[in-house]
Amino acid sequence: MRRIIVIVWISVFVVLHSQAPGAGAAPAAPNLTLPLIQNSVRFAVIGDMGTGKKPQYEVAEQMVEYRKLFPYDFVITLGDNIYGSQSAAEMKTKFEDPYQALLSAGVLFYASIGNHDNGNQRLYKPFNMGGKRYYTFKKGKVEFFVLDSNYMDRTQTQWLEEQLSGSTAPWKICYFHHPLYSHGRFHGPDTDLRTTIEPLFQKYKVQVVFSGHEHVYERLVPQHGITYFVLGNSGELRPHNLSPSPDTAKGFDTDQTFGMVEVADDELYFQIVSRHGVTVDSGTVNRQPKAAAASAGL
Repeated sequence: MRRIIVIVWISVFVVLHSQAPGAGAAPAAPNLTLPLIQNSVRFAVIGDMGTGKKPQYEVAEQMVEYRKLFPYDFVITLGDNIYGSQSAAEMKTKFEDPYQALLSAGVLFYASIGNHDNGNQRLYKPFNMGGKRYYTFKKGKVEFFVLDSNYMDRTQTQWLEEQLSGSTAPWKICYFHHPLYSHGRFHGPDTDLRTTIEPLFQKYKVQVVFSGHEHVYERLVPQHGITYFVLGNSGELRPHNLSPSPDTAKGFDTDQTFGMVEVADDELYFQIVSRHGVTVDSGTVNRQPKAAAASAGL
């Protein structure tokens, strides 16, 4: 029995800590795994990126290279958009300059607020927040619910329930900064936030949730039918900060990453790429879990 436990732990550890080229490695050629289905919704995902340092710029370069193969229209940000000073000059260095090629191509960024962010970012036009701490927007068959997890007061939760209950979108995706589930050693999961908002996600059939805050990448085994992603390493990184867990479907903590997502009909396809161009995770999320679909006779 002891031998089996050791083998399982080692296998999980390998998943978490392998696959990354070291610093200074030559970038890999772009290798797209997404299907490029006609009329699909396509977007990129970044979190905890706004350092203004070289790794952020290198991730941005990979985003530009992959967009040549996967022409996404917009980017969602998972908070901590700008670290440190947030003057106009710093906003340029930490956002406008690294993503200039994307911005010039008309790619829109839809931001959420992290704990390092100034609340006035909601007024910053390139973040497309419309002056609001939390908001929604629609793209095709997908509705996005963008939350401010720094201050989840009753007003926000009431708003969230109203928006979710009134949504007729086949796909409901929520994103915000603090993860409800995480096996990062530095922060871990925000269980109070989970208690507050996860019942709403379950009640109104949210399928996918993105968060940042932990400076690693982790995809969780579906929790209550919801797939949770943690991607807080598009600029900042805490190497070897993930703890092995049976609830970790995939983890990566040795390089910065960004994500690409494609939603078509009843499938959501994802691909996570390191700043060196290496694919560290990819797969599919079904809009309705197969077990539920079978019981419903679908």
